[in-house]
Amino acid sequence: MKLVVFDVDGTLVDSQHLIVAAQGVAFAEHGLTPPSRSVALSVVGLSLPQAFRRLVGEDGPIATLSESYKRAFNALRLDPAHEEPLFPGMADLLVRLRDRDDIRLGLATGKSRRGVEHLIAAQGWQGWFATTQTADDAPSKPDPTMLRQAMAEADVPPERTVMIGDTSFDMAMAVAAGAAAIGVAWGYHPAGALYGSGAVTVVESAAALGDLFSGPLAEPEAGSIAQEIARGG
Repeated sequence: MKLVVFDVDGTLVDSQHLIVAAQGVAFAEHGLTPPSRSVALSVVGLSLPQAFRRLVGEDGPIATLSESYKRAFNALRLDPAHEEPLFPGMADLLVRLRDRDDIRLGLATGKSRRGVEHLIAAQGWQGWFATTQTADDAPSKPDPTMLRQAMAEADVPPERTVMIGDTSFDMAMAVAAGAAAIGVAWGYHPAGALYGSGAVTVVESAAALGDLFSGPLAEPEAGSIAQEIARGG
């Protein structure tokens, strides 16, 4: 049995417009100038306190910004102008992996438990994931606790686990937990940052990601864990 754990924002879901808009509301409520779009998206994947700590510093209004952001995010999510579409091909890939008897699926995300449950209900994913780890369950990425809890809950060891994500936080978490790290190029951190944080490979599309589970990896130097998974071993 293999465990394939997905990050959410930037990997499965294109939530960038909603995230930037909610940050803008939170900063405006505090009379602060919001960060640029690129800076705003650079902290995606961290828990809210860690994200705002990076944006405003240790002495900034971290707790109240986090609360403002959550209120804004939940309100804006109801507006059709701020939808959270899945990235192309990811819905079909999840179905393919869900239907395999040698794979268990998981989620590990900086989203809140409430946000994950909303997403699962909206997408009809109930019962698809052997484990869902959120910002409410463990320290922020790249701390490995979240992924270690996922592996324990799914009863799959690190050498049979892959973390798929779009940020260096995802890759570093996987490495620290002893799992393989696979990056996706359509998210919020560049491929160089993903490789630099431990990714064994970075894929350009959902189709290329799916190929890793049905054929050999293109990178001969890729980690043995990912190679085993690609071979179905």
